[in-house]
Amino acid sequence: MKTSEELRQQIRSDYASIAENNGNCCAGACGVTETIDAGELAEKIGYTKEELEALPADANMGLSCGNPTIIAALQEGETILDLGSGGGFDIFLAGPKVGKTGKAIGIDMTPQMIDKARANIGHYQKTTGLDNVEFRLGEIEHLPVADSSVDVIISNCVLNLSMDKQRVWDEISRVLKPGGRVAISDIALLCEVPAEVKSILEAWAGCVAGAIPVEQMRTQMVNAGMDEIVLTPKPHYVNALTAANDPLYAKVTALLPEGQTAEQVITSLDIQAKKPCGCGPSCC
Repeated sequence: MKTSEELRQQIRSDYASIAENNGNCCAGACGVTETIDAGELAEKIGYTKEELEALPADANMGLSCGNPTIIAALQEGETILDLGSGGGFDIFLAGPKVGKTGKAIGIDMTPQMIDKARANIGHYQKTTGLDNVEFRLGEIEHLPVADSSVDVIISNCVLNLSMDKQRVWDEISRVLKPGGRVAISDIALLCEVPAEVKSILEAWAGCVAGAIPVEQMRTQMVNAGMDEIVLTPKPHYVNALTAANDPLYAKVTALLPEGQTAEQVITSLDIQAKKPCGCGPSCC
């Protein structure tokens, strides 16, 4: 078994390869599979065809497990932060919603992803007339963002990749403004997977081996001071991959107890919460 740092470097390397090959490699990373098209997968988990057609051609690399911009209820003028922003997929969708008085910031630990996202800014500016997005290199456990400066935090299938998830939630709490909110899609467990699953190397970049039980996530959020927590399992992502005979999910299913399916163990999860105002409802 690799150490946490070795796994982190392996995940970074896998996602660098995805960026360099526009998602046409590395089956096993979140959503990346040879058996289902990235656009088809995106539509199955909540994106519209119109949204996908408006994006730069290579922004969607099949790395999503949900659509956090749906549950974020973004408003004009807000500052939004995307943890693990990849090629800018969700940021480019969020930018027009916060408008010219708002700001959309993406954070990613992979230089190749940051380069790809920045290269796509020109297309975004040309098609929207907006200059309100930026991308910063950094780790989600150590966000390069000021305290209490963000209205909304989104993320899409990234928290499970962290080796220190409690630190991520602590950072989320630090950078959110009082009354700020979380709208995240991620992979979680409905029950524990066999230990052998964690020995499948591609299951780490594939968002399965690092996933934690839903209630463990709730505890981490409470520990970080989050309030109004709502965790909603969504079957569409896992259903889509198992129906497409995804190789990673086939390996995982083979290790499950007889009669148990991947859908009964693994779920995409919509995660919503707020950072308390600290001074009553009138302050928010």
